Amino acid sequence: MLFRDSAAAVAAECHSGALFFRLTEQFVHVHGHKPGPSEVRSWERSIPVLASALNDAGLGQVEVLLEYGLPLNSKRADAVLAGVHPDTGLPSYVIVELKQWSSAEPDDDDPSLCRIDSYARAVLNPVDQVRGYCEYLVSFNGALAEHPERINGAAYLHNATEFGVNGLFEAVQNQYGQLFIGARRGEFIDYLRTKLGPESGAASADELVNGKIGPSKQLMAVAAQEVREREQFVLLDEQQVAYRTVLNAVRRAKQSDHKEIVIVTGGPGTGKSVIALSLLGELFRQGTTALHATGSSSFTTTMRKVAGARKREVKDLFKYFNSFMTADRNSLDVLICDEAHRIRETSANRYTPASNRTGKAQIEELIDAARVPVFLLDEHQVVRPGEMGTVVEIKEAAAKKGLQCRVVPLDSQFRCGGSDAYLRWVVRLLGLAPGGPVVWEPDDKMQLTVADSPQEMEAFLDDRRSQGYSARMSAGYCWKWTKKVPPGQALPSDVVIEGWERPWNVFGDRSVAGAPPAALWATDPAGFGQVGCVYTAQGFEYDWSGVIIGPDLVWRGDRWIINRSASKDPVFKKSTPDADVDRLIRNTYKVLLTRGMIGTVVYSTDPETREKLRALATGSSTFTSV
Repeated sequence: MLFRDSAAAVAAECHSGALFFRLTEQFVHVHGHKPGPSEVRSWERSIPVLASALNDAGLGQVEVLLEYGLPLNSKRADAVLAGVHPDTGLPSYVIVELKQWSSAEPDDDDPSLCRIDSYARAVLNPVDQVRGYCEYLVSFNGALAEHPERINGAAYLHNATEFGVNGLFEAVQNQYGQLFIGARRGEFIDYLRTKLGPESGAASADELVNGKIGPSKQLMAVAAQEVREREQFVLLDEQQVAYRTVLNAVRRAKQSDHKEIVIVTGGPGTGKSVIALSLLGELFRQGTTALHATGSSSFTTTMRKVAGARKREVKDLFKYFNSFMTADRNSLDVLICDEAHRIRETSANRYTPASNRTGKAQIEELIDAARVPVFLLDEHQVVRPGEMGTVVEIKEAAAKKGLQCRVVPLDSQFRCGGSDAYLRWVVRLLGLAPGGPVVWEPDDKMQLTVADSPQEMEAFLDDRRSQGYSARMSAGYCWKWTKKVPPGQALPSDVVIEGWERPWNVFGDRSVAGAPPAALWATDPAGFGQVGCVYTAQGFEYDWSGVIIGPDLVWRGDRWIINRSASKDPVFKKSTPDADVDRLIRNTYKVLLTRGMIGTVVYSTDPETREKLRALATGSSTFTSV
């Protein structure tokens, strides 16, 4: 959170003007950049209104937690009020979402979405927004997990009149989501009095802040229930908008016999695969014909194994991008193309029968296959030559067919503990964002450690595993990879670093000497002990990530040097331009460095590079050998 104090103190800080300087200062410390002018204006216009309502209600001792960060993601609730329930005397909490809107109207298709003049796209109804925050906190904060009745949610549109936003009351309201407007301020004050008493809320706030954070719900661990039974993930804000945008498109396609495309864009960990899985589960339950497709053998194989463990029809929902070369036009209602940045120019390869060589682009095949093709992508995760799934290319393919595209961007991220600061550190470290590398300043979401040797890194990760955390080691593709292992023999130790030897993960779809097949390396506990590469790590996450930076990326003087001759990746041909190799190697390490949910341990085989990493990670805690 950015600030915490009693409602009376917040009101006094607002009156003096000091609060907004303190919020700005803390924002820079937490996020690494200044807040935008619109965010500062919203603080200046909304926080005094909330403080005034609390003090007028006689709740000056209620604790106010401003810009409260939700656990394990980068979303922030405007305010969490912590106090004592007036009837039970037990801790009581109210999440308040503050809006300056004076007018808004529900979307024509869906009352859970709404439209306001200042936004080009539909946004989530604030009632549904705050409800999502309440449900998420109950799922992840130990102080509420056993006491979901202690939290309530309210959206307060303090500039709104009944005439301006009357349609928003159509949204379902319950304990976790109530709507209040400035024109009926008295109702909001009465509501606060029913949830919070006049006593100090400091102890209740302490209990919430110190509540044990539950482990993130790993995508694969709940896939079976998600698809077969019910939704296991809480979708927040723009995730919910993307989800509903697709469902609304499906409904329109059925009602009016037309076709449209939805593109969902977002960086690593923004929840694209969670949205895809939630959609697949909902469509599957509705009886809508839908399939999930990716260009990743690891992801698709894992989904087939986990989600389809007991039902063949579920396993059959997961396909590859090149599965639709001969599909009939619009044979599906929905085709969910996850990791669409891995779309290739064509589905055909040297093994494709001549009868299937249609000459069509892969994007065109995927668009043709369903009435509502959905593309979820991150244009900055391209790690192989020939991958070409971008918003521009999809829009161009759609335009040739006269089809409309709806684009939904995802902003917040859930990977790396929801640490925006860590993701910014990684992209600046690798030169994928301007400004050059910066020193890591620890936050309370992500841990960063530099190891002096691979032995030290592995021992550290193994210790975390003994504490119940998941952990994996991965590396740049800088060592030969023995693809064929004779039956009965162990995996050869291809990755050799100064006396430390470990095998690459298994190549292929069969386990070898207890090591899981490639597709299950990231999710099977037996994957620890082998070194994963970008192709087996991409799309997955684990609690602790150990990353070995090989000799293909070294620091010299004041810059990174790419040594393409050190790469053993067979996708790089002599004809691959140096600029492409440079970009793809940097992207590779970005993928590897963003797999950990709790922390990352990094080691470089190059001494000068290790020194640079140590200098940049000086803000992190001292490495502890085990």
